[in-house]
Amino acid sequence: MNIEENKSLKPYNTFGINVNARFFLEVNTVLQLQKALQLSAYPNYFILGGGSNMLLLKDIEDLVLHINLKGITVVEEDEDRVIVKAMAGENWHEFVQWTLKQDYGGLENLSLIPGNVGTAPIQNIGAYGVELKDSFVSCEAMHIESQELEEFFTEDCEFGYRDSVFKGKKKGKYIITAVKFKLTKHNHQLHTHYGAIEAELEKLNIVSPTIKDVSNAVINIRKSKLPDPKAIGNSGSFFKNPVISKKTFNAFIRKNKNAPYYELEDGTYKIPAGWLIEQCGFKGKRYGDAGVHSQQALVLVNHDSATGKEILDLAKKIQQCVKDNFNITIDPEVNIIK
Repeated sequence: MNIEENKSLKPYNTFGINVNARFFLEVNTVLQLQKALQLSAYPNYFILGGGSNMLLLKDIEDLVLHINLKGITVVEEDEDRVIVKAMAGENWHEFVQWTLKQDYGGLENLSLIPGNVGTAPIQNIGAYGVELKDSFVSCEAMHIESQELEEFFTEDCEFGYRDSVFKGKKKGKYIITAVKFKLTKHNHQLHTHYGAIEAELEKLNIVSPTIKDVSNAVINIRKSKLPDPKAIGNSGSFFKNPVISKKTFNAFIRKNKNAPYYELEDGTYKIPAGWLIEQCGFKGKRYGDAGVHSQQALVLVNHDSATGKEILDLAKKIQQCVKDNFNITIDPEVNIIK
């Protein structure tokens, strides 16, 4: 096995934070992963996927395993639906585009989300009214201690808003190696009512959209609001949209009559975190090389050489301002690696 030493992780995290891995191994097969986990010289591991949903604060002393498992296969299908298996190292957006080329529906609203397939269930990624769990069948994951593969179905994963069992009680115990999705082959159910999708389709003069049209609309919207990590370091949405109780909402809306919100089925309310941050005056602000994106206040950016601590300090300043002004707590969506 080719274990590299003192390797920069700047190219492996979308924030572009320049920290080093003391030891680094690219994992290309399930067998290689099993063998790596059996190396007695490295008792602890840091699992690295697409590097899109994390903020690194310091060098990693443990063995970094870069999960680069590749492959997409159809494992089951009938006249109406297909089950597709994608390996963990596949780029998420490229996988979504592959499904669209086959005219498989279900993931089009999740176009252009950064990261890899293997980390998508951990976060239960979502956008424009759709979440990963809506198409999820199961994932294969390797138990780090036993090196045995196990299969987790939807009910096992305890999916929540940007949450799963892999962020909770099973955090650090498993490495996802592959994910299966159930997708439609025709009569696709389109989700166009959330956000600006319908307006974008109208702008494109599309009356009867296909799943590819919906994907293109989502891509256009995301590109207009979210910066390309290749151009400026970022991890997409840094904060979750807070969900508040009816009592808290009533007090909030009395003082902020024009605030946007979404009423959820359970009687709680979701408030756009970007709006809260913008009201606090952070949109477009820069503090050294750490900043808030000029088009989307939900996105924190690394203009050049910001450290993870500088990004985190800015995040804490934003959280405090939102709390002071609205009595609402906003939590990071990004994983903070301390």
